[in-house]
Amino acid sequence: MNLILLGAPGAGKGTQAVRIAEKYSVPHISTGDIFRKNIKEQTPIGVIAKSYIDRGELVPDEVTVEIVRLRLAEPDCENGYLLDGFPRNIAQAEALDKIADVEKVINIDVDLDALSDRLCGRRVCGKCGESYHVSTKKDDKCDKCGSDLIHRDDDKPETVNSRLDVYVRSTAPLIDYYSKQGKLVSVNGMKKIEEVFEEISEALDKR
Repeated sequence: MNLILLGAPGAGKGTQAVRIAEKYSVPHISTGDIFRKNIKEQTPIGVIAKSYIDRGELVPDEVTVEIVRLRLAEPDCENGYLLDGFPRNIAQAEALDKIADVEKVINIDVDLDALSDRLCGRRVCGKCGESYHVSTKKDDKCDKCGSDLIHRDDDKPETVNSRLDVYVRSTAPLIDYYSKQGKLVSVNGMKKIEEVFEEISEALDKR
């Protein structure tokens, strides 16, 4: 089963990806992980990608597509895979269509205003990583280990809004792209984690 997972930053893609990969016995392929692996191992494509990253530039689509193509050619992808973080735009989606046969595209649908509130209100333990929200957490100490809670830069309003703007401009059009292909499955990402996974499973089991 060849799958793509779509959703805004903070929609819960990572959480659901682990569950999907486990239930359907497919590798969870995160483009961020592939980039880090290729850069660490100094592969030819990794060296090219690093040259852009070191200059603070976005890695061109053709480099990203090639890194994904090489990963999909590995033996563990023979019976399917779950792509997370790719494609990020229409150009990448069109390139993917030429090298892979994607069966289903799961879109974790969330209300962006509610998502912004969820992310901006998040506080994380600086020591153990436990996550809390200001709506339910009234002090600034971790219940688990007693360490101070921090407000990460990634969760500050200006960063959150910037990430969501990029998503709306570049990634959201993919929903329409895959809907027209008849491959899109949208699930309600505002539900509890277990309920979201149940919706995803029902949709995938219908194939």
